Amino acid sequence: GGKDNFAVDREAAERVLTVFPTMRTAVRANRTFMHRATRALARRGLRQWLDIGSGIPTSPNLHEVAQAVEPRARVVYVDNDPVVLAHSRALMTSTPQGRTAYVHGDVRDPAAILSAPQVLQTLDLSRPVVLSMVALIHFVPTLEEAHALLKQFLDPLPSGSALVLSHATAELDPVGANKVEEIYNQAGTTLRLRPAAEFATFFEGLDLLEPGITPAHRWLAPGEDTPADDLLPPTVTDAQVSFYAAVAIKP
Repeated sequence: GGKDNFAVDREAAERVLTVFPTMRTAVRANRTFMHRATRALARRGLRQWLDIGSGIPTSPNLHEVAQAVEPRARVVYVDNDPVVLAHSRALMTSTPQGRTAYVHGDVRDPAAILSAPQVLQTLDLSRPVVLSMVALIHFVPTLEEAHALLKQFLDPLPSGSALVLSHATAELDPVGANKVEEIYNQAGTTLRLRPAAEFATFFEGLDLLEPGITPAHRWLAPGEDTPADDLLPPTVTDAQVSFYAAVAIKP
């Protein structure tokens, strides 16, 4: 959640395709990153996910990826889009051993999300939780606000918890990406493209996992194989994706 004006967003998205024609590739790169990060963390022994700004369900969803590795994985999805709420039943297809839940909530109110009955009934917040915010934090207007939000989510979570982030940037395709930012802002949806140096500040005090900060489609944990259904064409360039991604563990 945290993104307003969804009809406006959709109109803006059509305009975005005219100035940034690989937008769909960028979206797919973010899904690919989410799959890879989820799989890597499940293999590290993490069992609980809080996925904020989950978006319209697209199979395989995060819980399907996590439960393929660890059937007991528990996932709570959070979004504030009524369209996502309408489709949320598709997110309720947990394994018998695991659990999923959906919260209609807003990223700008971490306390309300963390105290939501669906969260408290599904996750044990005294044990490590993966905080997943894929393609979301660039909708937070200032760096200070973004830091404050992340702090409010991460501070209550125990050591061993993880942060999964991806973020739009203008560094990899300055002309196209800046036009995208302009379209969103004109449509009334704040979009802040940030360079790698600013993105890196979101992970201060955390332990970055290898391969560190990379373009979203290049993030792959060492020793991990990529399933065939997860592959983007090898011809995809950093400029076509224009997103950074990283995963870190709370010490």
